Amino acid sequence: MIPYLLRRTAILIGSLVLAAVALFVLLRLLPGDPANALLPVGATAEQIEAARQALGTDTPLPTQFLTWLADVATLDLGQSLISTLPVGPEIAARLPVTVPLTLAAFVLAVLVAVPVGVFAAARADRWYGPVINAVAQFGIAVPAFWVGLLLITTFALRLQVLPAGGFPPDGWASPDLAIEALILPVVTVALVMSASLIRYVRAATLDVLDADYLRTARALGESPAEAFRRHGLRNASVPVIAVLAMELATTFLGAVVVESVFALPGLGGMLTKGISQHDYPVIQGVMLVSTATVLLVGFAGDVVQRLVDPRLRQRAAS
Repeated sequence: MIPYLLRRTAILIGSLVLAAVALFVLLRLLPGDPANALLPVGATAEQIEAARQALGTDTPLPTQFLTWLADVATLDLGQSLISTLPVGPEIAARLPVTVPLTLAAFVLAVLVAVPVGVFAAARADRWYGPVINAVAQFGIAVPAFWVGLLLITTFALRLQVLPAGGFPPDGWASPDLAIEALILPVVTVALVMSASLIRYVRAATLDVLDADYLRTARALGESPAEAFRRHGLRNASVPVIAVLAMELATTFLGAVVVESVFALPGLGGMLTKGISQHDYPVIQGVMLVSTATVLLVGFAGDVVQRLVDPRLRQRAAS
């Protein structure tokens, strides 16, 4: 595993650098000049040029990128062009909203999707097996923001049992209010994520149920449930682990989007505000943290997959 981990770590670092390059270049292709955000309407050309010099955007792009990359290497994500606050601490202050939302939605999606997916595979010959698959397929096509609006309309506006959005001003110092504020966002993200996860679990379980070694175990007297638990569960979990890693990364990105629907003060609101104000350091910081999170989750899922399946470790060693 050590050589594999070294290779995988090198790929991870290379992917982060490439993602940083792509992020930097794409942001510079956006219309608008960040210097204009610092100046009033009707600023002169001299004022705009002075603002560009103050921001460092008057230097060549390679110089700007190397300067930014050197700062990122020291965990310095720069300062907001608008508020002049450090971007790193600002992101850290918003993670207590985004991270609990992501983890709670992911856990709820797994708790729903895994048993439902296994049940749909085990009952594929019954009418409700295809129905579950069709419902999951429909759920994949439904946008997360539409589900959020539907839940707001039902539980916040009509039933008035949950808040439509917002977060306590003192954050988790009021845990009951914080949890209440996250219920609808968590359910929104979990419903969307569980739809695709159900199909993956169902497909992996069907592959195992048709395996020869499982039929042999049943022929030797084991019940279908016991044979699957003893011989098929671990094999079925191998492809699902990789999918779970992707789903966790997708859940994080989905949470950032859903935060805007529910007016949560997380990374989503920070990113939206940064885009509207052409605040490059804020956009770069949030996107870089999101990209790094996705890559790290994929790295962890790949490692866990090889720990579970010895065949993958042997293949990596060869």
